[in-house]
Amino acid sequence: MLFRLKINAKNDEIKFGKNALLLKFFVDTPKIEKQLNSFLELLNLDIHPLYKSKFLDKEENEITFHSTDGEPAAVILKKIKIDKKFNSDYFRDYLAGLMTKLKNEPADSMTVVVPPFKDFEKYFVGEKEFLRSIVEGLQLGNYSFDNYKSTAKKAKPFEVNLHYSDQSLLKRVVTDTNNIMNAVYLARDLANEPAIKLTPMELASRTKRELALPGVKVTIWNKKELEKRKMNAILAVGGASDNPPCMIIIRYKPSKTVKKKIALVGKGVTYDSGGLSIKPTSVMLEMKADMAGGAAVIGAIKAAALLKLPVELIGVVPAVENMIGGKSYKPGDVIISASGKTIEVKDTDAEGRIILADALHYASKQKPHQIIDFATLTGACVVALGEIAAGLFTENDELAKGLLQASKSAYERLWQLPFWEDYEKMIESDIADVANLGPRWGGAITAGKFLQYFVDPEIPWAHIDIAGPALKHKSRSYTEKYNTGFGVRLIIDYLLYTINNGK
Repeated sequence: MLFRLKINAKNDEIKFGKNALLLKFFVDTPKIEKQLNSFLELLNLDIHPLYKSKFLDKEENEITFHSTDGEPAAVILKKIKIDKKFNSDYFRDYLAGLMTKLKNEPADSMTVVVPPFKDFEKYFVGEKEFLRSIVEGLQLGNYSFDNYKSTAKKAKPFEVNLHYSDQSLLKRVVTDTNNIMNAVYLARDLANEPAIKLTPMELASRTKRELALPGVKVTIWNKKELEKRKMNAILAVGGASDNPPCMIIIRYKPSKTVKKKIALVGKGVTYDSGGLSIKPTSVMLEMKADMAGGAAVIGAIKAAALLKLPVELIGVVPAVENMIGGKSYKPGDVIISASGKTIEVKDTDAEGRIILADALHYASKQKPHQIIDFATLTGACVVALGEIAAGLFTENDELAKGLLQASKSAYERLWQLPFWEDYEKMIESDIADVANLGPRWGGAITAGKFLQYFVDPEIPWAHIDIAGPALKHKSRSYTEKYNTGFGVRLIIDYLLYTINNGK
């Protein structure tokens, strides 16, 4: 963390000290000059005419000026242009970038005057989501991963006072969002941790420690247990590593009676060398985050427990290292999975779908109402959608509708790709039930079709390929430097959608 951050909800008189910052948003309308004058007069702030004219200039969107008496230390005026480029991520992205810039500033607090929701309501699902985007921006911008920097400085205290007309609503949003972001931080920490530290069993241990919460039970199946349960798909992929595989099973059951049980399955490859189908070094650099799907599931269940959501969850995370050695599984091998279905291995670097075969079969046996899996599964999905969106694959329209709605409110974007039966022919095998790799074209879809083979067809299921947005990328200020924790906020918004709509 950059700061030991404390966020307060206010609706009383705006007060600040000498080391404080003041941030005020203005919507760019013909009335902006009048609104600016009223604001400056209300707080008795002096601004040089040159600064004022610069801010009112059509080409300028932001200025910072210092008050004459030093209270506050600086005033930031931010102009918002509501045009075709404006979206519901505006405040999240801006505030995250601002928090990063403040890390070297002497300020110890910031007052933010939150603009009225009515100015932006057509861009947000609701007022809560509007306010949440502001709190999330502050928290996302406060994230850093400097555990291994010998020069890392101790995080200093920093207080943010949010002034808004509905203080009661804002207080609830701050509390809930802090719980969600606690879980996002966990998912990000796991995905940013070097693989030399985060082995499969270490991932299991951290999950058990972090999810020691009311209503949550974590069970770890070690290699011996996997052998007993004939989970040969997981065992094959993890067979060459000195760090044995395991499967993490998380059960969250709230004290209230619930109507819905949802299984969340996450790929937990803590390091992927590609196996005998070895990756180039440039690609291997990112492979500590090949367990980002598992991290999203772990983080989401933590958030659900902290929020005490009235839904039963089963988390299933198969955890392995895909390494090279005398016990490596090989192209041409046939694996008998836990379901009894056989897999022809055509590429050992298509390992995530293999371990998920056993995990999805186990999840199906728990008879949930729905199964949703998250995996950094294919480069093909990144080729199709870039780094800004995850691919959604499902044949269930109702499930797709809810996930796409959650994607909109969380601004963790999904795009639904075709999932027709035609693609199933591409992974047929002459020597086994199914092959783990199809032809070059449609690789993200055929990977999803492989997974579908191991899911009970009576259970609504969706596969989400997060290979692009789970890893750091430059599209947003809060995704530039560190792996992102993508999926946690999406899952929580989906659960809230199902609860609120009785789905």
